[in-house]
Amino acid sequence: MRKPIHLEKLYLDFDSFFASAEQQLNPALRQRPVAVVPLDSPHTSVIAASREAKPFGIKTGTSVRDAKALCPDIVFLEARPDVYVKLHNRILTTIETCVPIAAVRSIDEVACSLLASEARDPHGLAARIKRGLHDEIGAVLTCSIGVSLNELLAKIAAEMDKPDGCVVLDHEDLPGRLFDLRLKDLPGIAGGMQQRLEQAGVSTVEGLWALAPKHARAIWNSVEGERFVTALHGYAVEKPETVKRMFGHGRNLPPDWRAPDKVLQCARLLCLSAGRRLRRSHYRAGAMSYTVGVRRDSRVTLVGQFRAARDDRSFLDCLNDLHDKMVRAGEMRNISSVTVVLHDLSSEVEESRDLFDTQAATEQRGQWERVSDLLDTVRVRHGSKALNLGPVNGPGNYIGSKIAFGRIPEPEDF
Repeated sequence: MRKPIHLEKLYLDFDSFFASAEQQLNPALRQRPVAVVPLDSPHTSVIAASREAKPFGIKTGTSVRDAKALCPDIVFLEARPDVYVKLHNRILTTIETCVPIAAVRSIDEVACSLLASEARDPHGLAARIKRGLHDEIGAVLTCSIGVSLNELLAKIAAEMDKPDGCVVLDHEDLPGRLFDLRLKDLPGIAGGMQQRLEQAGVSTVEGLWALAPKHARAIWNSVEGERFVTALHGYAVEKPETVKRMFGHGRNLPPDWRAPDKVLQCARLLCLSAGRRLRRSHYRAGAMSYTVGVRRDSRVTLVGQFRAARDDRSFLDCLNDLHDKMVRAGEMRNISSVTVVLHDLSSEVEESRDLFDTQAATEQRGQWERVSDLLDTVRVRHGSKALNLGPVNGPGNYIGSKIAFGRIPEPEDF
């Protein structure tokens, strides 16, 4: 494994992206504490807080009730994923005028690979990117930039001087500048991993630096531990290609959507959205997981299997069956969330035939596949509510098009 001879990665991380986007698009919100929430409900939690809200102790995960108590003047805004995705695409175009983007890591994070000529003046390159975003997008939506020998160190650097900062970590900065950080400041070291490290006698970044890669692998119980420590030392470590394993969506439910029939209505919309994504990616699914969460922080999951399918009828038939089983088992009480996941994926062209399939059954499946394709086409051309199997309304807006880490909805999701 080689050690880069020059700075190779630039990582760009936007500051309070959803809240800053709302302030950028609406001048009346600027300089005011703002919190973005997933739906208009007093029983939900904050998914993004503006810079003005954070000094009050408001952050991602703060309940609406607590946020109001901490800051009575806070403005709550329901998330608008379609607006954020359009803004995200404008941002990518602007960044590309300064440096090519190697990977989009999330809606508000991108990684860029640097040529030796670009690496000679990292602060100048960062300034050009920031100036381009200021001129094309606006002054409110700022970003923090990190430049280093690999992506992990560049991401760490981007977090070291927020908001609107720029930090360069080169060979001579290692490991000294890292030792000023806490374990939880490092990406990927959340509560559970930090506890594992502490159980292994590692409580500081200095202790993590001293770990042998094989020891880190044992602590992580995965090769990712070895990759992490190796990257921390400045070696070039490329992330393996991600293999798609599932298509799914989940939704927190407000109190008026917790009756069994409402849960099913929401689940059907989530299922249909997952099915559309599956078809766009040219897969079939052979199984479905149906999960409901209850307010005591526990979950119940049922799994149904079927012949590899890509049509909405197969998916909805399975969902209805799983829902009925859940109701009969008495699990539909105090429901707070619902999730539908299609998995056991295979290529769209790898259709398997059941030994006992009749000609009529095969023709019927083909008809439902054509119906599903037609529904997808109509929705793309005429809007998300133009044609649907069943009700089109769910709790809040943007059913199935939530922005998740590592997945940015496509226009067809809305």
